[in-house]
Amino acid sequence: MSAPVARLSVPRLPNAGWRITSILTAIAVFAVLHVFALRGTDFEVAALVTGAEGMASFLADAFPPDLDWEGVLAPALKATTVTLWIGLLGTTLSIPSALLLAVFASRTTTPHRAVYQLSRAILSFFRAVPDIVFALIFVTAVGLGPFAGVLALICHNTGVMGKLWAESMEEADSGPQQALSTAGASRLQQVTHAALPMVLGQFVGLLLYRFDVNVRSSLVLGLVGAGGIGLLINQSIKSFRFDAMATQIIVVLVLIILVDQLSSFIRRKLEV
Repeated sequence: MSAPVARLSVPRLPNAGWRITSILTAIAVFAVLHVFALRGTDFEVAALVTGAEGMASFLADAFPPDLDWEGVLAPALKATTVTLWIGLLGTTLSIPSALLLAVFASRTTTPHRAVYQLSRAILSFFRAVPDIVFALIFVTAVGLGPFAGVLALICHNTGVMGKLWAESMEEADSGPQQALSTAGASRLQQVTHAALPMVLGQFVGLLLYRFDVNVRSSLVLGLVGAGGIGLLINQSIKSFRFDAMATQIIVVLVLIILVDQLSSFIRRKLEV
């Protein structure tokens, strides 16, 4: 007798009609959502066209920039330095709280599931509240000035950086930590001698990225009274000194470029 012939199972191809229907449905939903979004935001191209004359007048008042040293340029440079300090302190002073919450919010390093859930909730809160809202709160609490901006960035950066660091630890190789656990090491020893050294390079890279972002954010915080160059820009706009505003924006642009180049240089050195 001849041996029975094995039947090969051929995978069934997905229904082409069902795929086309799904794609068309997704496109329709996408289009409807945009229609509601355009109506909800009063998005009108005609308004932009009719406002072109006002924009041209604004640009005519802003250029050429006012380069008076005593009245505009020197105060702009001083305020920009304050903006840089706000971004720096908002980044570095958030490291302890972000690191602690990151360790508790990582599945591989948390001591208990309840601690994990609580830490995730705290990080979500700090991340969900915009830094400008924190700035408004702290301006009310401690008054106008850069101190309110620093406090606002510490809170928001704790939430963002803590989440990024926690995810980095979860994605890292858990082999060294498991080996220490098998050898009888405590949870603290596992974190300090295995988990953190494995992701130290990523931590520094993310920290530099957040510093870059925080310098930009500190400019916006100044618009609500949290000090720095943003406060001067707001004052120039309110007093219709658009030529001074243009000078201040150029100074900010130079600062952002320098910070970006410095961060990129340090990240390249760390990757070597």
